[in-house]
This record gives sequence, structure tokens and C-alpha cells, in this order.
Amino acid sequence: WAYTVGFTVLPHVGGFLGWFINRKEMPVWYEKLKKPSWCPPRKIFPVAWTVLYTGMGYASYLIWKDLGGCSSKAIVPLGLYGAQLALNWAWPPFFFGARNLKMALIDILCLDGLAIGTMCSWYRINKIATLLMVPYLGWLAMATCLTIRIWKDNPEQK
Repeated sequence: WAYTVGFTVLPHVGGFLGWFINRKEMPVWYEKLKKPSWCPPRKIFPVAWTVLYTGMGYASYLIWKDLGGCSSKAIVPLGLYGAQLALNWAWPPFFFGARNLKMALIDILCLDGLAIGTMCSWYRINKIATLLMVPYLGWLAMATCLTIRIWKDNPEQK
């Protein structure tokens, strides 16, 4: 059960650190940005990310378990997962910390590709793990569209 908990909690670590480091910037700077009418309320984000991180963390545990732990077969599927998780964690510092909307956009577009790649590599290993990533991919699609709109509607100061 320790591995189950560890894998499930891991994504939350970076998410929490990103929130903690940028928490003062969120209500001040973010609220002043021009956002589309379909932008979710700020209070939805922590709830959504808690659910999404839990699902993807548990899914990564299923893949790890099915591949016999840290075996050579796990390098690509868990490597893709780790890479997309790193880009996931990098987005808040780009967006909120550096206020670099262009870098945040580049980050999330790469993240989208890695998340899709992760799911494709997982499909033959464990379909349940792949399905647990579907809500995450859906949320990433919305977050990508939101990042594009915010980037377009809030030109960076020269």
C-alpha cells in the first residue's frame, strides 16, 4: 500500500508547491487579466486539480505495478509520464511567477503532446490507467484553450 499512496500523492507535491510559491500572485495579478466568459471560477481549480492529480497518480501506480516496478519496460511509459508531470508543474511558475504567458503557452502545448503520448504508451499496458487520464486530458484541453485566449487577450508589456 505504501507504493500506492506514494504514486498517488506524488503529483500533488508539485501542484502544492506551485500553488504555495505563487499563491500571492494569483489573486492580485490573475484577477486583473482579461479572461473569456467561459473561464472557470478560481475556486474550481484546486478541487479539479486534486481530483485530476489523484487519478493520474493512481494510474501511474497501476502502470508501474503492471510493468513489474522500475524495469526496462517501464522506462518509456513512466518516462513520458514523468516528463509530462514536470511540464505540468512548470506551468504555474511560467504563468504566475514569471508572468510569461508565451512560455506558459509553449509549456502547455508540449504538455498536451506528452500527456497524449503517455496515454498512448499506457493503452496496451493497462486500459483502466489510460481511462483515469481521460479527465486530465479533457481539463488540459480547456486549460490550453484558456492559456491561448489569455495570451492573445493580454499582450505582454515590452
